[in-house]
Amino acid sequence: MRRFQKTLIALVAMLALAVSVASAGSEQGLGDASINREIRKQILTLPYYGVFDNIAYSLEGTTVRLSGQVVRPITRHDAGRRVARVKGVDRVVNDIEVLPLSNFDDSIRVRTYRAVFGTAGLSRYSIGANPAMRIIVNKGRVTLEGVVLNKTDKQLAFMAANGVSGVFAVTNNLRVEREN
Repeated sequence: MRRFQKTLIALVAMLALAVSVASAGSEQGLGDASINREIRKQILTLPYYGVFDNIAYSLEGTTVRLSGQVVRPITRHDAGRRVARVKGVDRVVNDIEVLPLSNFDDSIRVRTYRAVFGTAGLSRYSIGANPAMRIIVNKGRVTLEGVVLNKTDKQLAFMAANGVSGVFAVTNNLRVEREN
C-alpha cells in the first residue's frame, strides 16, 4: 500500500511539473505574439509612414531587425526609437534604407500612385491610413510591396506601374492572399 502511495505521489508530482513546463512554454509563445503585435502597431502608427514607405521586421529572441525603405530619415529614426520601447525588446538593429532625395523619383511616385490606384478595382488597396499596397521608387526603379487579394490584381498593378513614363524597371513583390 505504501509503495502505491509513493508511486501515486511521484506521478502527481511529475504531472504537475509537466503542466508547469507546458504552460511556461505557451506563455513564451503568447509573449512573442504580443511583442509582434506591439511592434507592428508601433510601425503602422508612425506619423510619416505612408504608401511610399515599406518597413519590415523580424524578431529573433529579444532582438528586432528592421528593414525596408523610407522616404524620410525621421521615419527611420522614429521606427527604431518606437520599437526599442516595446516591452520585451532588448536590442534593435535598424537596417532601414532612407531613399535618396530626388525630384525625378518624387514625380514617378505620384504618377505611379495615380496609375496603380486609378486602375479599376485597385483603388480599394489605397483606402485607409495604412494601404495594403506600397510603392517604393529608388532611382527610377519601382518596387510594388504588400498584399493583394488575387493574381489578377497583382498583374493589374504591375501593368499600371510598368506603363508610367520614366520608370526604368518594375519589381512586383506583391503577395497574393488567395488564388483566383
